Amino acid sequence: MTAAKVIILMGVCGVGKTTVGRKLAAAVGGSFEEGDAFHPPANVAKMAGGQPLDDGDRAPWLAAMAAGIGQWLGRERPTVLACSALKAAYRDVLAGGRAGVAFVHLTGEPDLIARRMAARTDHYMPPTLLPSQLAILEAPDDALTVAIDRGPDELAADIRRRLGL
Repeated sequence: MTAAKVIILMGVCGVGKTTVGRKLAAAVGGSFEEGDAFHPPANVAKMAGGQPLDDGDRAPWLAAMAAGIGQWLGRERPTVLACSALKAAYRDVLAGGRAGVAFVHLTGEPDLIARRMAARTDHYMPPTLLPSQLAILEAPDDALTVAIDRGPDELAADIRRRLGL
């Protein structure tokens, strides 16, 4: 098995992809990439307005991240990407059949996730969009699944250990 060079922390909004991702990247001496930064402004405006994205909205976002992943696979140190990657088809676009890409599915109880989202003050995604994300989530069979029942430092350490980084 090829060691993971790109680790994609996936899951619905509010599971801690960014927080855990930053900690994991720091722990492995790698870099962190925020999937939200790849959204075109129209997508951000749509979500901020409480409207879920559709597959057409997501296509340019996924293509931009897939191109980035192609570059990041050539780096010496790992890259951690925070990205919802809710559907298998999205994960297929991101991985592109390339070795060295690993998915980590952060998951938790919907009530816990909703509380965490309600407490955020620095994110455009409203808690009202959580049900739409849960509705389209296709939980992966081939990802490392990690429950968000611990703090971010513990989660990052657990992921690092389980991926052998």
